Amino acid sequence: MPDIVIAFFSLGLLAGLLKSDLKVPPSIYETLSILLMLVLGLKGGLALHGQYTHQMLGQLIPIALLGLLIPLLCYPVLKRLVGLSQSDSVSVAAHYGSVSAGTFAVVLALVEHQGFALNPETTLYLVVLELPAIVVMLWLHQKLSGEGSTLSILRESLTSRGVLLLGGGVLIGVIYGPDGLAPLAPVLFGGFKTMLALFLLEMGLCTARACSPLPLAQWRLLMFAAIAPFVLAWLGIGLSLLLQLPFGSALILTTLSASASYIAAPAAIRAAIPSANIGLALLATLGITFPVNVLVGITVYQQWLGWFYPG
Repeated sequence: MPDIVIAFFSLGLLAGLLKSDLKVPPSIYETLSILLMLVLGLKGGLALHGQYTHQMLGQLIPIALLGLLIPLLCYPVLKRLVGLSQSDSVSVAAHYGSVSAGTFAVVLALVEHQGFALNPETTLYLVVLELPAIVVMLWLHQKLSGEGSTLSILRESLTSRGVLLLGGGVLIGVIYGPDGLAPLAPVLFGGFKTMLALFLLEMGLCTARACSPLPLAQWRLLMFAAIAPFVLAWLGIGLSLLLQLPFGSALILTTLSASASYIAAPAAIRAAIPSANIGLALLATLGITFPVNVLVGITVYQQWLGWFYPG
């Protein structure tokens, strides 16, 4: 049976498709998204508290390079096969190179529930994959169009909400450790799964809105959004095997490789590329790829990884 949080996503999706009046107030959704990203960063910082080694850096650098590779692979496909404009190809590629904090939260909850082995720095995968894709695609857009500057690109990327919350949470967790965070632990960590369930309820509603009615004129983009996760997942599997990651870390890296951003990337792209249609990117990432990963993909990736991991 799927994890309980998936049931909340399914409930929101069903309610949205049935045109129910169920709504999560925008202020509640904003609060949940902030808390989730902060808690994810804190979890990573706590895992690193007193355990940093040079070997961790040796693993994080190739993972960051994966964040550069994925959008560069997606761009020509979106430009030539899907037929998007240059701005929209850059935009959608940046969304797929960046990663989904919501999907990460789901797969992390699954890994922790099933007790799969994790490296201490696993939460940092989210941090190091969040930024490179956005930066490299905004740089590519600048080179192709002459718009913007390298300094403005770095500023927009580094000051985005997701990067600040995740990076800041990691830093706080590393500095304060379990003892320092003990007063906050019952609410932030004890309530993590409840926050995730409510967040996914709203994500189900958002997915229904993005896909109702389904814009069939964008059928090539819809196909890309449905197929890309299962192709990109193999990049994560290959790198996991190369780095000899434990099963839990491998499943998280594989799922992140298959995911697409719908929080950090839209804000950065909207500010840097006004000509890009953010609605197309959200249709692909939130309307198709997110539910594909949450409802089907994570289970498939776990089965694929099982081929390479004994027991």
